[in-house]
Amino acid sequence: MKRSLKHSRAAFTMIEIMLVVLIIVLLLGFAINKMGGSLDFARETRIKGDVQSLGTQLMVYQGTNGFFPSTEQGLKALVSKPESDPRPRSWRKLMAEVPQDPFGNEYQYQSPGTHNSDGYDLFSAGADRKPGTADDIGNWTK
Repeated sequence: MKRSLKHSRAAFTMIEIMLVVLIIVLLLGFAINKMGGSLDFARETRIKGDVQSLGTQLMVYQGTNGFFPSTEQGLKALVSKPESDPRPRSWRKLMAEVPQDPFGNEYQYQSPGTHNSDGYDLFSAGADRKPGTADDIGNWTK
């Protein structure tokens, strides 16, 4: 007796498809959870790199003019000539633009600094976007 090929089913059931989708979702969730710490590490690394780069440009500014920009002049003194005192005697553009931190905020600059009274404080306010909290990363943190 021959069996008809028309009656055999070669398709997946809905339960089998849902089980495969569930396994994929669980694997993706696990992978995203494991990568969450890497994103924080990447942000912190970028902030430290930006602070170091901006610090280098501030040292060039200080070496050229004999002083750091004032708190009022801020990091914009690296991009455009300050019009307030202390006026730089030999200003030149050191950066095309001042970068923002990974959270989309401006880096904070204070001269003289609270942490570095003989220099300046340069930092990101962190994820909470509030200066002076525990998540600040700046030129005084290791």
